[in-house]
Amino acid sequence: MPETITDLATRFARRRREPVAVQALRSTAAAVISYVVALRLSSEPNPLTAPLTALLVVQVTLYSTLTTSIRRVNSVVVGVLIAIGFSALVGLTWWSLGLLILASLVVGHLVRVDEFVPEVAISAMLVLGVTQVTDTAWDRVLETLIGAVVGLLVNLLLAPPLWVGPAGTAITDLAGRMSRLLDHLGEELPGPARVEQAAARLDEARRLDNDIAQVDSALRQAEDSLRLNPRVKEGLLFRLVLRTGLDTLEICAVVLRVASRTLTDLARAKPDGPLFDPRTAEALRQVLRHTAVAVQSFAQLITAQVSANAEEAEARLAAELAVARAHRDRLADLLLAGAREDPAHWQLRGALLSEIDRVLDELGVDKRSQRLLEELDRHTRTRRTGRLTGWLTKRPGRRRAREGVREDA
Repeated sequence: MPETITDLATRFARRRREPVAVQALRSTAAAVISYVVALRLSSEPNPLTAPLTALLVVQVTLYSTLTTSIRRVNSVVVGVLIAIGFSALVGLTWWSLGLLILASLVVGHLVRVDEFVPEVAISAMLVLGVTQVTDTAWDRVLETLIGAVVGLLVNLLLAPPLWVGPAGTAITDLAGRMSRLLDHLGEELPGPARVEQAAARLDEARRLDNDIAQVDSALRQAEDSLRLNPRVKEGLLFRLVLRTGLDTLEICAVVLRVASRTLTDLARAKPDGPLFDPRTAEALRQVLRHTAVAVQSFAQLITAQVSANAEEAEARLAAELAVARAHRDRLADLLLAGAREDPAHWQLRGALLSEIDRVLDELGVDKRSQRLLEELDRHTRTRRTGRLTGWLTKRPGRRRAREGVREDA
């Protein structure tokens, strides 16, 4: 059924506040404004360097914009200076062009412009290839400065979007995949052991590594969007909550991979029969089921933006962990009894129990709070140490006092 005008308007209204849409509008506005300003201030008929710089400078976060604009201006200025020197000495020939490119790339790495190293060589070539080198060189510098300044002003006046939402969604999706893996492991326990089926779950657990890398990339973008953002008052707390939460999920993913490998080894050891007796399999299934719910509750807890939601998620997490630990204790008793009757594979069954204990311990509310407090304390001490070091090193006369502090420590 085709969409109506009302449906299209509703979808547009829903998407217009998304970070991608906001970023596209901000970049377009910065490019157009910088081009208009450059037309008035530059002698070039088509000063496209200004909007190009604005597009590159207006990154997805204010922190990235500041760092990018500095590196971009440095790269253009260095390239222009190299071109002026070459034009005065040798001019443009095939061998001077090669020397120019080589020198620009080497100097670009020395001045630490990072991803804008090719921009040094591009600026030098464009300036060296014109007749009036000096005029064109400084016009290019002017256009670059215009684009950088306009990009910074756009980010200051139009607050850049926060990428906490997409990062939270990525963390929630990761927790959902981990939860499904736990459910699948529990559902396949009652039937006869199949090596292929267990190996497939092991591959599923291994794919979580790639998922974690993608979530980490989204979280880094969210962390940058919280830095220096005027719309955020507690950016450090938000960053640490998400980062410590992802660290916990990463540890759990590693333990799940090891647990999947343990179940695969058990399936290979008993290819023709069930891995556990019915009572033990049911206890393990209950542990995995409640652990799966606890993983999702943990993700909801670290991504909750409202205190009421956070309290509800924390209560749900504590309840699920309590039930999971109760089933874990019952499972331990059954595994101990089974080891006495059939001691052939007690090492693998004991390892599986230890892996379950590790996951439950990592998801614990108390451990999460302790880890968060430790990170807050570490950042606070680092910030205080940095300010103290800067204050002590401002004057030469402070060097002796700084050495005295170190000796006392």
